[in-house]
This record gives sequence, C-alpha cells and structure tokens, in this order.
Amino acid sequence: MRITAENLVREINNLPRDREYQYVNPGTKTRFVIHNVHLPEGPVEFKRYTPHKNETLADAKVDSISTQMIWRLANSILPSKPVNVDRIFGGSYNSRSVLESLVAHTPLFYWCKPGRIEQLNTTKNVKPGHKHIIYEPNEPHSNAQLEFKEVNIQISEVVVDAVYESSVSLDAKEPETGMDIEQQRRHAQIQIALILIGQQLGFRTWIASNDRSIEYGGQRVAQMKDVIDSLQTEQVLQAYPSAAKAAKLIDCIWFKNGRLMPAVMEVEHSTGVTSGLNRMKGFYDIGPALRDIRWTIVAPDELRSKVVEQANLEQFREMDTRFFPYSAVEELYSLCQRRKPQGITDSFLDCFMEKCVIH
Repeated sequence: MRITAENLVREINNLPRDREYQYVNPGTKTRFVIHNVHLPEGPVEFKRYTPHKNETLADAKVDSISTQMIWRLANSILPSKPVNVDRIFGGSYNSRSVLESLVAHTPLFYWCKPGRIEQLNTTKNVKPGHKHIIYEPNEPHSNAQLEFKEVNIQISEVVVDAVYESSVSLDAKEPETGMDIEQQRRHAQIQIALILIGQQLGFRTWIASNDRSIEYGGQRVAQMKDVIDSLQTEQVLQAYPSAAKAAKLIDCIWFKNGRLMPAVMEVEHSTGVTSGLNRMKGFYDIGPALRDIRWTIVAPDELRSKVVEQANLEQFREMDTRFFPYSAVEELYSLCQRRKPQGITDSFLDCFMEKCVIH
C-alpha cells in the first residue's frame, strides 16, 4: 500500500504517551515523549530533554513535527526500501530525528544499516552504511519497540536527491511519464549525474524540456552550470531547421566546442526502451550526420539484454546504439568528482559505454 501522512500519524497516535523514547542512533542521550497528536495528518507535538545535563521533562518546551514534514517522509516510503531520513530533509529540521524515531517504534517499521557503495577511481567497495528506516508491512513487530533488521542491500548515493516542483504530481503514477515517484527520482538522479559528468569533461548539456523544472541544490536543473537554454542556438544544429524540435524531449545531449555532440542519451528506467530508441531515431534522421555521436540508452544494469535486443532491430541498427548502465554512470560520476580528470578525449567515454549492435 502507498503510505500517507495519515497512515504515519495514526500509527504514532497508537504509541503509549506514558513513556520516554530513544532516538534511532543509540549514542544519542536525549530522550523525548509524545505530548499530543493531531489527527488525521498532524502535527505531532513532543517534549525532549537530556537527563545527564540535568534537564527535566517538566522544564522541557513543546516542539512539533509539521504535517508538511510528515507528508515529505511518507512520499519517500516504499516496501522493503531503506529510507535515509537525514537525506530526505537535507540535514535540516531539528525535529527530523524525532519523526524518524517515532516511526521506527511503530510495528511496521524497523531501522537498518544497508551497505554503502564507495567508488574510488575504478575500484568499488562496500562500506558500513548509515542508519535508515525500512517499511516491512508483512513483518510487524511489537508496538513501541525499536527493532533492528539485518538487510542485504547496498546503497549507491551518486547524487543527492532531486525533487520535482509542486506542479508535478507525487501520486503513485505520474500521468505524462507513467513512472511512479521513486522512478522519477532515480531518473532525475541519473540526469543530474550526467550534467555533473559533462561539466567535468568540458561538455555543455541539454536536458529534456519537460525535465528542466527538476530541482537540485536549491535551483532548477535549467539553471545549473553548463546546461544550455535552447537547442535553436546551438551552432551544430543551425543547418537543420527541424532538428531542435526533434531533440527537445531527449533526456540528455552533450555538446562540445559548438561543433560536436559526444553523446545523445535516453534514460530508460523500465523495460520499455523502444520509446527512447524511437525518440533518438527521430533526431538521428534529420540531425547532423556527425561520425562520432554516441546514440546511447542509459538504463539499469539488468536491462542490458533488452537494450541489446531492441538496438539490433532493423529500424534502429544504423544508429549503432551504446548501452550506458547505471553502474557505469555512477563509476564515471565518482571518478569525475574525486579525480577531476583533465585533457581527456571523447573516446574516454567508450570505456563506459558498450556497443550494442552485432555486426
């Protein structure tokens, strides 16, 4: 089921009022109690104090967790998927740890430490992870208990969360893309990673016109460094009047020196890779016939066989499509962020993009 603010507030309301609660982080000495719960969607009021500092409950002030905060957490929850509460709130809001702890004390939530993938140059290691909460609707535990769950999950944090402006639906299905919100976020993360890779490699980046309102780092994607404003002004497309229109919905295009396009990329988060290939083919047929354009599908690693199959269909073979798996995007992103490579040629990309077409 999809979690809502009402679900979370109802479960918090079922927690006992006559006891103090501890934070998920066992090293935190502060304790808190529930003061009041406003149904159906909050706010939730609490008092907290630190006994070893001689603070008392009687002197503690009443703080609150807003309805907006509760909804923000609820929108991030999926079954059996670890949620980093600190990351959701960007390290802000001094009540976020209380909300995390209250939710973790309810029967359908546990706390866990998934592995953290650390990328150093081309070496990938799994390090001990940070605390997360995880929703397990089929494994309830006793109410008001803080339970740890071992999980065999590894988390890759290629970029911080990207968010859609309020005009974009956060319901289970987004009408235009058909993607649920978790898919939208992952799609946006990969697009942002591609922008940041492009910045380091000296590329300017086009992002699809329907994705330019995504927010990252306090600004819209369209405002990020080296993201171009208009395809019509790109020198390499000037001789092809219809090309800009054909390319405007392509997820990501890299431009270099006003004369080159190192890669044209469609990010496909599900098995339906044909739509991405069709969109690129429309641009391929009327755009500049440059020898070194990499027509690329960016997708989860497990979709490799599907991408190869579709890329070899007769209508797509001439594009000589590449496959750029998410793991390779993360590897290249990490390399760019840590090593800041300079002076490399576009052929460097061929180390990360696999040719799909069988000749």
